[in-house]
Amino acid sequence: MSRSKRAQKKTANPLLEALLDSVDDPLEALSEDGLLRELKKRLMERALESELTEHLGYEKHDRAGDGSGNSRNGHASKTVLTGDSAVEIDVPRDRAGTFEPKLVPKNKRRIPGFDEKVISLYARGLSVREVQGHLEELYGVEVSPSLISRVTDGVLEEVNAWQSRRLEPTWPIVYLDALVVKVRDDGVVGNKSAYLALGVNMEGRKEVLGLWIAQTEGAKFWLHVLTELKNRGVEDILVAVCDGLTGFPDAIAAAFPQTTVQTCIVHMVRNSLRYVSWGNRKAIAAELRKIYRSATVDEAEAALTAFEESDWGTAYPSISRSWRTRWEQVIPFFAFAPEIRRAIYTTNAIEALNRQLRKTLKTRGAFPTEEAAVKLLWLSLERASRTWTMPIRQWDLALQQLAIHFPNRLSL
Repeated sequence: MSRSKRAQKKTANPLLEALLDSVDDPLEALSEDGLLRELKKRLMERALESELTEHLGYEKHDRAGDGSGNSRNGHASKTVLTGDSAVEIDVPRDRAGTFEPKLVPKNKRRIPGFDEKVISLYARGLSVREVQGHLEELYGVEVSPSLISRVTDGVLEEVNAWQSRRLEPTWPIVYLDALVVKVRDDGVVGNKSAYLALGVNMEGRKEVLGLWIAQTEGAKFWLHVLTELKNRGVEDILVAVCDGLTGFPDAIAAAFPQTTVQTCIVHMVRNSLRYVSWGNRKAIAAELRKIYRSATVDEAEAALTAFEESDWGTAYPSISRSWRTRWEQVIPFFAFAPEIRRAIYTTNAIEALNRQLRKTLKTRGAFPTEEAAVKLLWLSLERASRTWTMPIRQWDLALQQLAIHFPNRLSL
């Protein structure tokens, strides 16, 4: 930047420059009782004085106010919570008591920025009491738990709108999974299931389609979830990726008969190793890898047969039996090239999301209500979705393959 431009930039804000020139110690200016806090106080008080002038219709000390029937009547002290500090201001009053400030309304002690701060802390998994303690330490004022609850309850309207929004008619891939949350019912803490549907849209970008809470995970409630998605505008799902829950494929077929169901391979391997002794898991996992990393369905079936006839298969017959039972839902991904196999052979996309949610839930005990659980999970989902800025890798190639594999169901 040239010297003339720097000089022009400096003279463009003479008041600001004069204010900065009066600061000897920048750290002191930024301190709790420093220049910035004083400036914020003065700006709010000046704005309130301007509001009162507009309300009365005449300037302070103006003779036009004589006989008007209303006039200024001193000030009232009030502590206001802003986005980053608590500021004590003098709020002007009028004799008639008809002045209603817009910047800081009557009976309100918060201006924009404070609610967002509370919601951000809550979304990171802090309990209401923890948010209260943090705000007291940050602002030096006591904020009641009921106020924090009211602030966070404000998101429930957004949750309801989000949960009932219309959805795109066609989704190339939808991942379905559930995680456990602890909720208190009638004074007893129990486990409930939070159902999640994560879709990949036509642009290859992820989007959470919905969030539901139910007593336990089961195919019957998954049918309810899928029916709700249908009622909200979803007409077709090309591939639904899910775990090996009994009855899950039937539930999907009941709502979307044309949908190809892909059982998550990671879940298959995890369930296979559940009853294997720790010392044998690595060797058996390597043998199972030969099945799902095969080039074709025939090669995969030959690998499964070889495993059945091996010593490991004889020692653990339940493993091959489990794969045989779900074989029709295991093999769909073999019809695609590697770039799309990575996208559909596992629920890793939604598992990664669940890991983020569990990090938030780990800091919490039991939720007092299902509503409280939904509130926190939705806030966490909102935070997580901000990082989804890029489509799935090589999505253009994957979409072309899907269009060929599912003719007349995708319009590119």
